[in-house]
Amino acid sequence: MLVSSEVIKKSGIKFGTSGARGLVEQFTADACAAFAHAFITSIRLNFKFKQVAIAIDNRPSSPSMAQACAKAIEQLGLEVVYYGVVPTPALAYVSMQDNIPCIMVTGSHIPFDRNGLKFYRPDGEITKTDEQAILDSSVEFEAITDLSELAINNKASVLYVERYTSLFNSQMLTGKRIGIYEHSSAGRDLYKPMFEALGAEVIALERSDKFVPIDTEAVSDADKQKAKSWSKEYNLDFIFSTDGDGDRPLVADENGDWLRGDILGLLCADMMNMDALAVPVSCNTSIESCKRFNHVTRTKIGSPYVIAEFDVLSKQYDSVAGFEANGGFLLGSDILVNNKVIKALPTRDAVLPALMLLAAAKETPICELVNHLPLRFTHSDRIQNFATEKSLDILTKATDNTSNFLLQLKCDETEVESIDTTDGLRINLDSGDIIHFRPSGNAPELRCYAESSTVDHAIYLVNHVLENIQQISC
Repeated sequence: MLVSSEVIKKSGIKFGTSGARGLVEQFTADACAAFAHAFITSIRLNFKFKQVAIAIDNRPSSPSMAQACAKAIEQLGLEVVYYGVVPTPALAYVSMQDNIPCIMVTGSHIPFDRNGLKFYRPDGEITKTDEQAILDSSVEFEAITDLSELAINNKASVLYVERYTSLFNSQMLTGKRIGIYEHSSAGRDLYKPMFEALGAEVIALERSDKFVPIDTEAVSDADKQKAKSWSKEYNLDFIFSTDGDGDRPLVADENGDWLRGDILGLLCADMMNMDALAVPVSCNTSIESCKRFNHVTRTKIGSPYVIAEFDVLSKQYDSVAGFEANGGFLLGSDILVNNKVIKALPTRDAVLPALMLLAAAKETPICELVNHLPLRFTHSDRIQNFATEKSLDILTKATDNTSNFLLQLKCDETEVESIDTTDGLRINLDSGDIIHFRPSGNAPELRCYAESSTVDHAIYLVNHVLENIQQISC
């Protein structure tokens, strides 16, 4: 017999900002089973259920990981409902409606040699406390000796599409030409028929048989150029894409310019007349300065922290939502859209903000909607293959002497006004610019976010400081 806590510890897999992440070779059948046993056992004290749902992304390693989790669930005497390749929010939504827990096999945007597991209780995404309970749980289970193919149920796909097409008139997008950058997104088979059901003419773009690690928070120069070229070649009004598991949107306007995720979230929340927001500290400060919301709370980076704030806000405000700099939109309360109720979905979702932006753009072009916001621009990028320990050491020293850190970064034309250590190190400069460093919770990467009064200067700041960070670390 194996013990879940021992197997998990030996695997080296850790929880990141959202879910357990690690190298593919760490996710052995027994490691996957250990996580599944620990998760189900830890929530059985508070929930009653007879089924557990599973879905996957398009990574080569995901099917076998799902099969291992399914074996563990069957060892516990529970029935497995397998939805195949669907977006994470589709799995979360159908499971919440059925009041059962679920496991999503996905590494989101990280490279294909890595993968992960996301866990949802019957009432939604697990908390940081739940994560610790999984790690601490010591469940005995039999080693996984064989894996079996899983029969696919299409209920999650059907309900997810209906959730959004039911909100709008079937002609809402008539006359719009929409490009879907499909790559290897988990939702690529759903998006084209979804937008077509709302009247759009849809052009499918660049489907890939190989997994493509799209990071909506650090869009590559190649993808920026693709969007501009597609927009011009196909005369597109809008381009829609997501990260690997379909919970973070990547959308481009009429000119083929990708929108920052927090700007998309701001426009969506405004269109939905939200009262209160919970957003990570890395988001654009125009969220507050636009004065379109009654309250904004800043949290640590990661959907569990945003969701945790919903409980506080819901006691004071009628409508609550959150979003992240990477674009994922989280709906914290049931609300009315076109006099129809859309139920809360407190996990990252890519489709809702895209559709709400398109609804707003019926009267005003997307680029104008963006230009009407306060002129604060953000940019982000990261250094890949940068050890977390190295990042933490650099930022610890930088926090102790931030002025000296700025000199090392060759930012000697401005001074520190204040710092924020809510998550990483966020430096507010007397020039009005902001530079924010944070080790990734999902991979060995050091992320940098910058905010300035022009997009060019925000880009310059990120490139400049990351270049000098690498010199410091040598």
